[in-house]
Amino acid sequence: MTFTRRRILSASGAALALPVLAQAPAAAPLRIGSTLALTGPLSSTALTHKLVGEIYVDQLNKRGGLLGRRVEWIVKDDQSKPDLARTLYEQLVTSDKVDLLMGPYATGAILSAMGVAQRYNKVLVHHTFGIPSLAKYDMQFPAWSLGSDPQTTVSNSLFDLLATAKKPPRTIAIVTSKFPSIHFMSLGGREVAKKRGLKEVLFLEWEFGNRDFGPIAARVKDANPDLVWMGDIGLEGNMLLDAMKKIDYVPPLHFHLYPAPGPMTKSPEGSNALAVTIFEEHPPFTNSGVAAEFVRTFNERAAQAGLPDTHVEVQAAASYSAWQILEAGVRGANSFDDRKIADFLRKNKVDTIQGRLRFDGPGNYGDDLMKIKQVQGGTWKVIWPTSFAAPGASLQTR
Repeated sequence: MTFTRRRILSASGAALALPVLAQAPAAAPLRIGSTLALTGPLSSTALTHKLVGEIYVDQLNKRGGLLGRRVEWIVKDDQSKPDLARTLYEQLVTSDKVDLLMGPYATGAILSAMGVAQRYNKVLVHHTFGIPSLAKYDMQFPAWSLGSDPQTTVSNSLFDLLATAKKPPRTIAIVTSKFPSIHFMSLGGREVAKKRGLKEVLFLEWEFGNRDFGPIAARVKDANPDLVWMGDIGLEGNMLLDAMKKIDYVPPLHFHLYPAPGPMTKSPEGSNALAVTIFEEHPPFTNSGVAAEFVRTFNERAAQAGLPDTHVEVQAAASYSAWQILEAGVRGANSFDDRKIADFLRKNKVDTIQGRLRFDGPGNYGDDLMKIKQVQGGTWKVIWPTSFAAPGASLQTR
C-alpha cells in the first residue's frame, strides 16, 4: 500500500481521537438535599451544621466522591420554621430531584422532613431529633445518640453526677421552653428529680421565641433553688442568665438542655453551666485520627467564617456523625437506592467520631451515649462519666 501524506495525517488524527472517543461520559454529580435554620431563632446553632456539611462534602470529593460520583449539597433556609421545612423538602424531592436527603436541624423541622421522606420512600439521616418515640418511619436514622428513653436515661446521668458533689442539690427549679423536644426532656427530668428525692420549688414554661426572661428570672430568684434546670435551646439560656444578672442573682448550679455552645462559653454568666454532649474537643474523643483531622479543619474554617466558637462540640459532632452514617450506608449497600441503604444501616453498626452507633433498637435508636459537660475556663469539658472526662476535669460548684 502506498502511504500518501494525506493518508498518514488522516490515520494520525484518528489515532489521536481514539482515547477521547473511548472515554465514558463523566458521571452526573450526586445531589444531596437538605434544609437548615440559617435564619430565625435557631440560626446560631444551625450555622455550625452548615459549616460541618461543607467540610464533609469537601472531604468526600477529595476522596473521589461517593461510588465514583462527585457530591453536591443543596441546602435551603427553613428559617427555623417546621412548616417551611416541610415545603422545602417537598421541593427538593419533586422539583430539584435530589438523589439523597440529609436531615435539617432541630426536632420540629426533622419531624417535618421525616414525613416527606416517608411519603417518597427516601432515607433520612438526621442530627438532633430529641423525641425518639415520634420516630415511626423505618428509613430514618438518628445521629443524636440519646437512646430510645432519653427522658429517663439522660436525666439519671445528670443526677448521678450531681450526687457526687460535696453538697448535692436538694431543691430544684425547672423552667422550660415549650419547644417540643425541650419540653419532652424537661418533663422527663421533672419526674426523675422527684424520684431522686429533690424538692421542686418552681416549675415554669415559656413559648418558643420568647425574649423577655425578666419575670422568669425573678421567680427563680424568689424560689432560691439549689439547682436550676433550664429547658433551653439556642440563645434562650444566655438570655435567661443575662436577666438573672440584672437582678443580682447567680444560680448555684444550672443545667441547660441544648444551649448555643459558643455563646454559652463566651458569656461570663455561662461559667459552670452544665449541658449534655456526645463529643468535645479533648481526649479521649480526639484520640482517633478522623476526629483529630476534623477538629483541625473545623477550627480553621470556623475561624475564617467568624463563628463565635471555633471548637468542635456536641452540635458539630452530631452533624459530622450524620454525614458519616449516610456515607457508610451508601458504601455498605454499594448503591444509591434508599431501601438498600436503609437495610444496610439497620443491620450494621457504624463507626463515627462519637463512637460506634447501632440502629436496631426502638425507632432505629441504639445506645444512650450522652455525657455531661461543664463550662470551665471558657471551654466545654466533659466531666461525666469520668472515663470520658477531660484530663483533670471534675464537677465545679459555687
